[in-house]
Amino acid sequence: MASMNNLTTLIKRLEAATSRLEDMVPAMSDPSAASNGMASLPESGLTAPGADARGGAASPSQQTATPLPPAIDDFDALINGDVKTFVNMSEEIGGLVAEQSAAVLRAFAAERKFLIVTTKAKKPDIQSPVYMEVLKDLQATMGVVNDIREANRASPLFKHLSTVSEGINVLIWVANESEPAETVTEMLSSAQFWGNRVIQEYKDKDQTHVQWVQTFYRIFKSLAAYVRQHYMTGLTWNPHGIDPLQATEEVNAGPSSASFPPPQSSTGGPPPPPPLPKFDNALPPPPMPPNGVSTSKNPADMGAVFDEISRGESVTSKLRKVDPSSQTHKNPSLRAGSAVPSAPARSDSQNSLSSRGKSPLPGKKPESMRTKKPPKKEFESNKWLIENYDGNPAEGMLEVKASISHSVLISRCTKTTIRVVGKANAISLDNCTQVSLVIDSLVSSVDVIKSPKFEMQVLGTLPTIMLDQVDGAALHLGRDSLGTEVFTSKCTGVNINLPGVSDDDDYVERALPEQIKSVIRDGVVVSEIVEHAG
Repeated sequence: MASMNNLTTLIKRLEAATSRLEDMVPAMSDPSAASNGMASLPESGLTAPGADARGGAASPSQQTATPLPPAIDDFDALINGDVKTFVNMSEEIGGLVAEQSAAVLRAFAAERKFLIVTTKAKKPDIQSPVYMEVLKDLQATMGVVNDIREANRASPLFKHLSTVSEGINVLIWVANESEPAETVTEMLSSAQFWGNRVIQEYKDKDQTHVQWVQTFYRIFKSLAAYVRQHYMTGLTWNPHGIDPLQATEEVNAGPSSASFPPPQSSTGGPPPPPPLPKFDNALPPPPMPPNGVSTSKNPADMGAVFDEISRGESVTSKLRKVDPSSQTHKNPSLRAGSAVPSAPARSDSQNSLSSRGKSPLPGKKPESMRTKKPPKKEFESNKWLIENYDGNPAEGMLEVKASISHSVLISRCTKTTIRVVGKANAISLDNCTQVSLVIDSLVSSVDVIKSPKFEMQVLGTLPTIMLDQVDGAALHLGRDSLGTEVFTSKCTGVNINLPGVSDDDDYVERALPEQIKSVIRDGVVVSEIVEHAG
């Protein structure tokens, strides 16, 4: 009888819950009540006492809430404009493309919340856990976009998924504290690598896919214009604001996200796509007994678990045995190939997971989010390692005494002057900024890679200088190094300073050419330096 009474009580509770849900249906049917995960304010919060009783949007004079800053309003316009257009185009293609576009919309909504937090909170230390906690939702939603691509590598629309997966990293412009608009431009180039392949494949088959790519590109152009307008020199925070974590909680819980819905388009059009289904709406657990004391009458539950663990070899009795023909340690021929023989037919869910393959290398992490490491000057084996210097040390110029068998490796240094005394073997600079190098002589070469505003003076002899992706360089050669060969690749603003006729004459500056003209002559490509007269 007790079990029957419990069942009757449960049925009554379910009927009551169903009745409440049915009462909520009229409010949920209004498309303005929710828009793809971006909540709208209830009718009572937007309308004055004389507002339209049909649930329509109130006029500006009826709004009682304080408006958001212009930067947030413009970001809402971007979401409701180019981003929503992209989502609608994705729904025309359907399938995984539509699913991924919904994740993109949620990522932009997460960045909108982050921007609202910056208007309320003081700026935290960018290396602190607080900053990463504020960025957590944005990083999670961006990860969902990439996970859809990685879980469906065998999909015929993999190029579409890769276009969006590479492009979603554009949202990390908020971490660039100097030139955030440049981050948007760089991420557009990453998306175009795959997007242009989609255009090439579908330009003669289906223009919908071509328009889909062009719609995605427009998001980058609009976002770049938005960043240049509001955050030209980096993200701004509220110097008189509250704690960032407190601001995040307020935005997630209440008025910031609910009372300021994105402006709705007045031109009508198709309704926005519904949010993705959530799987966390299960019935709540039964209430806890008073004082939190469990009323379970079976204290041996955990004992049963440990008994299962202690069963010994019988625990693994249901594991599948690997056939000897698929064991690489018994078949050397398998180690030479790239895969073992194909397995038996598997379910669709297993195939989607196994088709991921090797993930690509992650994108470059912004310098502002890197952990600052201590400077290091060490000698290992026959190499000098100089790293992470920011400015000159207290004793002045950084000096290295090298011999003919020593190499000098310099990386991630900024505004540092380095003096190499003696005749070394080779010198390599990588990812340095405003580094000045003074050397005596070298056996082989100086390699400079991705090091803008580089300057070097050669006192002795130097056979070769190789510059790769250097923006701005000044090379001062001595009389003994006039035979130096200079190789450049993707470089701009490189000048060589040569000594005058006599020791009393000033140095003469000569610029290396940047413009090359190529013509075809008799079936052969001939390249010439472009000379400007006047």
